[in-house]
Amino acid sequence: MDFLYKYLWVFILFVFTFLLNLPFGYVRAKSEKYSLKWFLYIHIPIPFVFLARTLTHVDIKFIPIFAFAAIIGQILGGKLEI
Repeated sequence: MDFLYKYLWVFILFVFTFLLNLPFGYVRAKSEKYSLKWFLYIHIPIPFVFLARTLTHVDIKFIPIFAFAAIIGQILGGKLEI
């Protein structure tokens, strides 16, 4: 049961990371490239993902999975047209 519990948290954090980065990707795409706002829109979600990973005791070896979710969230958020 511990195996499924751990990977359930990994999946939940993957979805959390992806959904958290969608709005930041949207506003990043609207800002001037390489400006301070652009930089902040990329990096502001990182402490929240770190905090969530730390509080759920998910191992450090899953960080590339969360980085992938963040990148995909930023890219797809940038392509949103609301």
